[in-house]
Amino acid sequence: LESPEVKKFMTWDYVVFAALFLVSASIGVFFAVKERKKKTSNEFLVGGKQMTCGPIAFSLTSSFMSAVTVLGTPSEVYRYGASFVLFFLSYTLVIIFTAELFLPVFYRSGITSTYEYLELRFNKIVRLATTYLYFANNFVFIGFAVTGFDLWGSVAATGIVCTFYCTLGGLRAVVWTDAFQMIVMVAGFVTVLIRGTSLNGGSTKVWEDAHEGSRLNIFDFDVDPLRRHTFWTIVIGGTFTWLGLYGVNQSTIQRCISCKSEKHAKLALYLNLLGLWTVLVCAVFCGLVMYSYYKSCDPWTAGFISAPDQLMPYFVMDIFSSMPGVPGLFVACAFSGTLSTVAASINALATVTFEDLVKKCFPNLSEKMSTWISKGLCIFYGVLCTSMAAAASLLGGVVQASLSIHGMCGGPMLGLFTLGIVFPCANWKGALGGLLAGISLAFWAGTGSFIYPAPPTKSIPLQLSTLNCTLANTTELLLSPLHRPLLADTWYSLSYLYFSAIGSMGCAITGLLISLITGWCSKHTETYIYIHTYIKKNVFKKSSRAAPGTNNQAVLHSPAPELLLSTSPTATGPAILRPGV
Repeated sequence: LESPEVKKFMTWDYVVFAALFLVSASIGVFFAVKERKKKTSNEFLVGGKQMTCGPIAFSLTSSFMSAVTVLGTPSEVYRYGASFVLFFLSYTLVIIFTAELFLPVFYRSGITSTYEYLELRFNKIVRLATTYLYFANNFVFIGFAVTGFDLWGSVAATGIVCTFYCTLGGLRAVVWTDAFQMIVMVAGFVTVLIRGTSLNGGSTKVWEDAHEGSRLNIFDFDVDPLRRHTFWTIVIGGTFTWLGLYGVNQSTIQRCISCKSEKHAKLALYLNLLGLWTVLVCAVFCGLVMYSYYKSCDPWTAGFISAPDQLMPYFVMDIFSSMPGVPGLFVACAFSGTLSTVAASINALATVTFEDLVKKCFPNLSEKMSTWISKGLCIFYGVLCTSMAAAASLLGGVVQASLSIHGMCGGPMLGLFTLGIVFPCANWKGALGGLLAGISLAFWAGTGSFIYPAPPTKSIPLQLSTLNCTLANTTELLLSPLHRPLLADTWYSLSYLYFSAIGSMGCAITGLLISLITGWCSKHTETYIYIHTYIKKNVFKKSSRAAPGTNNQAVLHSPAPELLLSTSPTATGPAILRPGV
């Protein structure tokens, strides 16, 4: 028997969908014309550091709420229940740590690439190692950002449009386009929620169906680290995972340091938290509405779709089949997240490459040449990211896969930055050794979990019904059971949310041990005193801020081959970051 026919895109759907691309491209053109006289690389890469908190907050939210969130989160709630909403606690902790610990260090140092800090704190080898790890992480994540869309044309369109407005308008275009796309994303979610709730008989009926289907069992305090989602795995593991995304990620920090002041940067982060909560709640409720609608006929189990991440698009086309243009709005919603994520990555990759590699090899470039090189890097990474996205569109399970990759790469980087900022006694040997140890541990656990997935007793997917379905013809492929080694049911079955914690703590602990063995950072006493005093006085305690441009901000001069953090205070402000002698 054939699966139920679901209406396909009509003319108005394509019009709405195309309008998203047209508006996004137009914003790039607008800023290219408006900023045509400002041709410095600083204007192009960080908006001249004159951005305000509002658009940056929208941009931060939109950049990390890709198709992974729009398509993957409702599917997660549909299959595993609403415990995903506990991420609101993780997001809160992440924003507090980012705003109060990491951001002040990066903002006051005057850097453009976050990895410049690692050369100031340790040396060039540590900086380059982390830069290459960032490249690898971003290429893989961009691929997952567009997963869930079957049309190869959509992948190509995403890459072309993102490259277009990134190259023409720089960071300003990316930020304002993100703000527009955030509005589209929320509008798409709200439209689905209103229509789905109405068809299910109201919010009370949706809630009752979710309760009967065990979708509202949110608080599970089981401390077993092998359980996929519990209160502890989401709050603790989720905090480590998202802190790697926010606290030390170039895409986030680049937006924050583009603000006109540190106060605006912090406010942008806290306003962004409201956006994260909004999108999370919308996605969770969409999952519950979708479960209520399909509680007696699960389209995935029935064989109507081939992967769980296709549930949300299938649901949208199903409930809006008689309303031309609305399915196009939802697809525009999903693509808004995708466009913003890809654009943020392209811009961040171009910045890191220019600051960490190009300027090191060619230190005397003119401003005009620097700007053209930056634009050329945007084009290069746009093509490369589109290719990666096309390859990743063949994969599934976007939420777990994308967060796993981020945990495996972001965790060790989080540990490295924490080692440098919080433990100033650590030396460069400890930093490099810790980074390698963190990567090894995280990839060992992560790769093992991909090869030997955790048993259903640990992932605990909830029951789905096909009672009222006309089942599609499916052919089941019988596979011989894979031999599971001893570690398969222990180490390899750890919750994917703990990969970042493993990498981070592995990096920090190993780094401290190696530093102890090879000698604390005593020969750089100035470095120790500076960072210790800085953290104590300026991060954990409130202090007055001078206006932007005054010497109350730390100043970063042109880097010398060996850099120390000098503790020579200015007349009115803290110590200055400058080359050591």
